Amino acid sequence: MSEKQTHFGFRNVDESQKADLVAEVFDSVASRYDVMNDLMSGGMHRLWKKFALSRVAVRPGMKVLDIASGTGDLAKAMARSAGAKGEVWATDINLSMLRVGRDRLVDAGLLLPVAVCDAQALPFPDRYFDRVTVAFGLRNMTHKDQALAEMYRVLRPGGKLMVLEFSKVTKALEPAYDWYSFNVLPWLGKKVANDEESYRYLAESIRMHPDQETLKVMLQDAGFARTDYFNLSAGLVAVHEGVRLS
Repeated sequence: MSEKQTHFGFRNVDESQKADLVAEVFDSVASRYDVMNDLMSGGMHRLWKKFALSRVAVRPGMKVLDIASGTGDLAKAMARSAGAKGEVWATDINLSMLRVGRDRLVDAGLLLPVAVCDAQALPFPDRYFDRVTVAFGLRNMTHKDQALAEMYRVLRPGGKLMVLEFSKVTKALEPAYDWYSFNVLPWLGKKVANDEESYRYLAESIRMHPDQETLKVMLQDAGFARTDYFNLSAGLVAVHEGVRLS
């Protein structure tokens, strides 16, 4: 019997292959990740993250889990908000990305706990964290429903999840956005990161990710209450949030 299929960008692949294919992408782009983010978004990703952090509202002493932490932008800001009595974990399934993030956190004077782990099987106890965050990582997960269920499991009652992710842009901007995504992004990837295909995958993976309303329902199905989302840059990205009540 053939294995179940899932999508990797616009391609169908066996489910067991997807994690390795995604890993190859981020192994390739890790060293140039932040430079490419600035170029691709015109620096807007910094404003998106700033808004996301305002919704997370980390306070001193909180325990926070940052999933798909990558180069550590969110973890760094949240660690400063949580203070010396807080606990902020930076995790990622990709070791190359996590190494870059860990080094940048150390350069910023922050010695945070880090862990290579799969969001679909988190190695943390039930009801441990006050906040869980994932920025630009959910779309790469094979079983998003399973990952959301795990995020719910590790949150304490009253704890909050924040998801920052590319989303469904407003209809009027779709033609221009599609042209930019499938022409400019791969060209930038080729010229700056020497990797055209990884940035073609980025454009494709965004199109395969659930839209705003679908993702909101997925959060509700995972058990989250008070679910909401905020469109940024005409829906180019969205911040989703939900709370575990009990």
